[in-house]
Amino acid sequence: MRSLALVVGFLGLALPAVVSANLPNNKAVPGGVAIVPLSSSEETPPTVTYNGRSVLVTKTDDGWSAVVGIGLSAEIGEHRLKVNGKPTAFEVQDKQYAEQRLTISNRRQVNPSPEDLERIGSERTRIRAALETYSEAASPEALRFAIPVEGRRSSPFGLRRFFNDQPRNPHSGLDIAAPTGTPIHAPASGTVVETGDFFFNGKSVFIDHGHGLVTMYCHMDSIDVAVGDRVELGQFIGTVGATGRVTGPHLHWSVALNGNLVDPELFID
Repeated sequence: MRSLALVVGFLGLALPAVVSANLPNNKAVPGGVAIVPLSSSEETPPTVTYNGRSVLVTKTDDGWSAVVGIGLSAEIGEHRLKVNGKPTAFEVQDKQYAEQRLTISNRRQVNPSPEDLERIGSERTRIRAALETYSEAASPEALRFAIPVEGRRSSPFGLRRFFNDQPRNPHSGLDIAAPTGTPIHAPASGTVVETGDFFFNGKSVFIDHGHGLVTMYCHMDSIDVAVGDRVELGQFIGTVGATGRVTGPHLHWSVALNGNLVDPELFID
């Protein structure tokens, strides 16, 4: 009954079409999302690119808007889109993220061996390809997400991280702590484009929601979907675990938009 209730709750978030109230929070900062209104009255959406990548364009109450993912390494100041080949500017504001220091008992997860590094390099190519997926086939049914798992939000996006006092890349997702075996549900409909058991990320699933919006689920204990599967809002996709580089069981949930990892909190209804 509990699983059914979760699915019903998730289904209540689905909307038949994207409207202004269903956009992510507009936060034009490194690791954020910029909602840029477009001066176009055409019936078909304009073509928009940002740093050479296609950008999600959606119909809003006032016309068309670009929904732009901004990378964590983005510089502060003016940034430019190309809208049907013509430049359109928007401003990226500063944001300071907190620091986090973790102790990892498995030293190979902090200082990998040469063999590990070869594996990591190969996996990085697969992960990057999945996160940069851009499919024209279907627009996202919703740009607001349900939480994929019940649990405590243990580590926010963007933390400047140190493992065993060694600086590493900023935290690229939202960590939700939950016991091993806790069900994970798709927060929106989409297509599974990659799965695997990765050195750092552990057992992982990648879902393409369309037009450059991709979600990633890491450190899973079990995976219940396969590449090519169509998943619907609220569908069971696997369970929480402690695989890969972890200090305990949790789900690491990432959101990529036009190839940039952005704060999942901006998409939570």
